[in-house]
Amino acid sequence: MDELTTRSADQLHPEQHHLCASQTNPTEISDPRIQAKHGSLLKSARDGRILSALILRIFAISTPHGHGVLTTTDRKSGKERRNYVRAIRCHDKAYVVMLRPPALAIERPLAVSSWMWNIRGNPNIRLRLRRRTFAGVAREISDPNELRQAREAICETVHLVDYGECSLHLRGRPSRAKIKDLHRYWFDTGIPFVIELAV
Repeated sequence: MDELTTRSADQLHPEQHHLCASQTNPTEISDPRIQAKHGSLLKSARDGRILSALILRIFAISTPHGHGVLTTTDRKSGKERRNYVRAIRCHDKAYVVMLRPPALAIERPLAVSSWMWNIRGNPNIRLRLRRRTFAGVAREISDPNELRQAREAICETVHLVDYGECSLHLRGRPSRAKIKDLHRYWFDTGIPFVIELAV
C-alpha cells in the first residue's frame, strides 16, 4: 500500500459513487469488533509501504500463487512505481483490490492510495504473476455482476501463502474461514478493479 489521500464525493469518478454506495457499510466498518480482530501490523499507509517494499524484495524473482507485482506510471513524475498486491487471475483477467488499513477504513473511508490515482491517470500497467509479466489495462469495477464475480474470485480463493498473510494481519491461528473473512473485509472496504491482460 502507498500514500493515501482523501477526496470528497464530488471529486470521485462517476463509477465511484456506485462503489461507495454498494460496498461501504458504515455500520460494519465502524464496528470495533471487526477492527479488534486485526493485529497491530498495519495501522497506517506508511506501514503498508514498508511491508510492500519488504515483500517486493522477498519475491523479487517469482511471486506466490494469488499475488503479483503491479507496476504503474507515477501521475506526477512519470516514473514507474511497483507495488506488491493480491491478484487473482481468471483467464485473461486479474482481479485486484486497493486495500485500506482498518483504522483508515474507519477514519477515512474514501482514502485512495497514490498507485490507485496513478491507474486513474494512466490505466496502462504491467502485472507480474509468478515469473511472467503481462501488459494490461486496469479499470475500476462498477457493474454489479462483475463486482460479484470479482468478490467471489478474490474472497473465495485461498492459497497456501494466504495462511502466512492471515497470521500477519489477524490475531490467533490462521484458518481457511479467517482468510476468507479477511479478504471479504478488504474487498468491502477497499477499491476492487480488474486488469484486462494482454495474453
